[in-house]
Amino acid sequence: MPALDEALALTRRAAEAACEHPQGRPLFAAHAALPWPEEPVLQLWHAQTLLREFRGDGHVACLLSEGVGGLESLILHAATGDFPVDFLKKSRAWPEEEWAGTKERLRERGLLDGDSLSADGVRLRRRIEDRTDLLALPADAALGDIGCERLTELASPFGRAVVDAGLLACG
Repeated sequence: MPALDEALALTRRAAEAACEHPQGRPLFAAHAALPWPEEPVLQLWHAQTLLREFRGDGHVACLLSEGVGGLESLILHAATGDFPVDFLKKSRAWPEEEWAGTKERLRERGLLDGDSLSADGVRLRRRIEDRTDLLALPADAALGDIGCERLTELASPFGRAVVDAGLLACG
């Protein structure tokens, strides 16, 4: 399967570049310590897990440096309107009273205006995302812009198949 082979080659190259920068990334480092599987599909899974955790650990560091905890992060993400609130609530299973209380505290901090991000909330999210992207740069740089675009093109059908199969459904 040529698309799988090319996606794997790109993903593995980026993941191996990330392995040169494990500092402060505990989930990434734990996955990076695992041996590479032999089966190509499992290799792709492993490589994308490495990239997810590489970026994710950097994202957590950025969130925490801005005083944003886990539930606050979910609520701010939901407030962008880019991701279904119901999915976040069901998949993370935070009690509704904690969700409501945290949402109110974010309003008090001036980060939410109703259920949407305030101007300060938009600036905070942009700062966090920009810093997260900067921390993820070693993996992205291994592919360059053209390689990243090609990987996105190749991986999109795989992601769509997972969603269409209902594998991300909560309920």
